[in-house]
Formats: sequence, C-alpha cells, structure tokens
Amino acid sequence: MAVDSSGMDVDNIERGTLDHYEGSAESFWQGTREHDVSQNIEAFLQALPQGGALDILDLGCGPGRDLRTFKDLGHRPTGLDGSKTFCRMASQHSGCPVLHQQFLSLQLKEGSFDGIFANASLFHVPSLELPGVLRQLHRALRPDGILFSSNPRGNSEGWNGPRYGHYMELGPTEAFLKQAGFKIMHHYYRPEGLPREQQPWLAIVSQRQPMNCKQIP
Repeated sequence: MAVDSSGMDVDNIERGTLDHYEGSAESFWQGTREHDVSQNIEAFLQALPQGGALDILDLGCGPGRDLRTFKDLGHRPTGLDGSKTFCRMASQHSGCPVLHQQFLSLQLKEGSFDGIFANASLFHVPSLELPGVLRQLHRALRPDGILFSSNPRGNSEGWNGPRYGHYMELGPTEAFLKQAGFKIMHHYYRPEGLPREQQPWLAIVSQRQPMNCKQIP
C-alpha cells in the first residue's frame, strides 16, 4: 500500500476511481462520444506550432474520442489511460497507439511530445501527488511545449461517489502549474456564453518553461 506523507492511501484512491471507469466504460462512451469539446481542441492547437503534424499525448484519453479527432486533423496522437478497457476501446476507435499507464506512476520519455491534452482527467489526481505528476508532464514535453487542462472547478477535495476529485479555482491551479515549471498563457470557463456560476469547467492553456533549481523540490 502506497501512503503519502499525510497518511492518504493514494493507491486506493487511484484504484477506486479506475474501478469505477472500468465498470462503466461502455456507458461512459455512449454518454460522452458526442460531447462538443471543439473549443478546447482549438485552444490547445492554436497555442502549438502551425503548419505541420504534431506529437500529441491525450492524457486520460478514455475511449478515444479526441484521439480520433487529432488523428483526423493530421497529427500524431498517442493516448494514455489507466483503464485497460478504455485503452482497448481507444485503440480500436482511433487506430492510434495507446499507453496503459496510471497517472501516479507515469513512465514517459523525456521530450516526446509537442503538446499534452488533459481534458477532464487531472482533477482525479490527489493534491499531494499533483506536483509530481505535473513534473512528469513537464519532462515529457519539448521546449516551449503546451499543456492543456480542463477540470471541474471548486474548492474541495475528496470522494465524489465512486470517484476521487480535487477541485480548484484559477489561483491554486496556477500555483501548482508554476511550481512544476508551467506558465499560463490563456484560460477560460465553460460552457461558453453562460453566467460564471453556470460555468463549472475551468480550461487552461499553459506553456512549458525551463526549470531552475528553486523549482525542483
């Protein structure tokens, strides 16, 4: 059992959340396959170099909806998910390579990707593990690489039914990103065109910055 410095059983947190997705993989696919995330994809790609195919990691790719979109746009996407069922579905749906890895034990090659697309995935990482996960993503990006994240916002952390969630507003999120070597370029709230209280999602486009010794714990 892996326990962090607070006594939190992080293995149980990750396993419980993944078990939920394993048990609801088909219903999750049916419920999300038509979701319009074009705003997020456009914001992500606009921050990346234009005019050529890009190496993209879809972090928490689920059944592969966005993998297929990136591939159809002419890029070289790779999926990653902790759910074996999602990995199989994503590979079959998109025809793209998919890595079966859990967020708390990522094994990504240094400088492998131009951009990382983390749509509705990083909020499952416990707060005390998030700095390490973000550092792994920083390492996997090329210089000036882009990290896109979209997460439900709030000021709480804990179990939400069978899934664990860490919900943050912009300020705390920016602090985590800065600590890991990222600079926010742009942020917005979703869905578009609604009052802020009806926009539960916070989307952030951030850029990889060189790390200095003060940032490395």
